[in-house]
Amino acid sequence: MIPSVQLPLYGKRILVTAPRNYAARLTSQLINQGALPVLMPTIETCALADFTELDTALMQIDTFDWIAFSSRNGIDAFFQRLEALGISVSVLKNCRISAIGKDAERLSDFGIKVDLIPQEPSPKGIIAELAKVPNINKQTVLVPVPEVVGIAEPNVIPGFVAGLKKLRMSVTRVPTYTTRCLDKSLYEVELNLIRQGKIDVIAFSSTAEISGFLQMVTSKADYQQCVIACFGPYTAANGRKLGLNVSIVAENYSSFAGFAEAIANFMLLLSSK
Repeated sequence: MIPSVQLPLYGKRILVTAPRNYAARLTSQLINQGALPVLMPTIETCALADFTELDTALMQIDTFDWIAFSSRNGIDAFFQRLEALGISVSVLKNCRISAIGKDAERLSDFGIKVDLIPQEPSPKGIIAELAKVPNINKQTVLVPVPEVVGIAEPNVIPGFVAGLKKLRMSVTRVPTYTTRCLDKSLYEVELNLIRQGKIDVIAFSSTAEISGFLQMVTSKADYQQCVIACFGPYTAANGRKLGLNVSIVAENYSSFAGFAEAIANFMLLLSSK
């Protein structure tokens, strides 16, 4: 085992804003790099208050040519609801499935074969691959999406749906789980650490996390001493639109290992100057 003092993020406090189920995976990768993760989920994902739309779609799931998953949360919520309704996963045998990056592994846990994993691990990557499919303009697609509460909906899902429609697919967008902002009163200690300059890096893995974070701080002065890291170019672009000075963008954004590595490489470079 390598002594922690020799690891690239030794002694660095990294604020993790991802929801609990994602935070656990990102935190383990940061710890492997020697970091001291500080957990401050700015959003959480939870069950829908009303399953009417989702249940309607699931009852006629075998009528769709494609199901396009854009997140692991969507996958988990989708299969939890199938189980709750007593619908066998065998109904998916006539559907083709697309998923992004490591999310395909999650689908295999449910015994589902993934037909399309885009080379670029993003919704835009799915669109680029679907554009190559013969007669795609005559096919139907179900898109499980979050119902966003308390923050403005990020442009990722609307852009994804618009891209599918541009292919002239028949698109059914269905809320599958809820994404909501958490109350900043939970995080008095963590917000004080940020203001005191005791957090080295703030790691954002989605635009929704950024929006939630910005509702918790008073001004840019609160976090101006922190390095901002984003999980991939789309989150980074949206972060910059929201006024963040993004310094780290993971080039390998198919897994959290790539994100942790990007943070480690940047901080090593920074410390060598």
